[in-house]
Amino acid sequence: MPDQDGPDLSDFSLPMGNDPVSARQRVEAMEMLLERSFRIPGTNYPVGLDAIIGLIPLLGEIVTTALGAYIVWEARNLKLPKWKLWRMAGNVAFDAAIGVFPVIGDAADLVFRSNTRNLRIIKKHLKKHHPSTRIIEG
Repeated sequence: MPDQDGPDLSDFSLPMGNDPVSARQRVEAMEMLLERSFRIPGTNYPVGLDAIIGLIPLLGEIVTTALGAYIVWEARNLKLPKWKLWRMAGNVAFDAAIGVFPVIGDAADLVFRSNTRNLRIIKKHLKKHHPSTRIIEG
């Protein structure tokens, strides 16, 4: 039961299986956490831990790059073609490289969402090669 401090996350769990459905759910949860887990007060603009942790010089980029690399690792486990994996790794690398610059990198985290781009690549692959993983999005 939710208390007044926030939602009850005791029922929240991620699947641990190696099947495409479980991997998709884990990647979607990671993307949501990194890119869209909060709203900027007074606006309806979503931000995530990528933009928030990225405010911490160097350490923030290391952490968010590692979390972005996890999504690429999941894609490798899903047997995405190497060219798609390289494209995804390029998205993460570009995000990390631009994030090194203090103000520019923080602004870029709000615009260039590498994890969202990578999720799109995975979803497109799963839609074609594992159609049973599709879910109705509403």
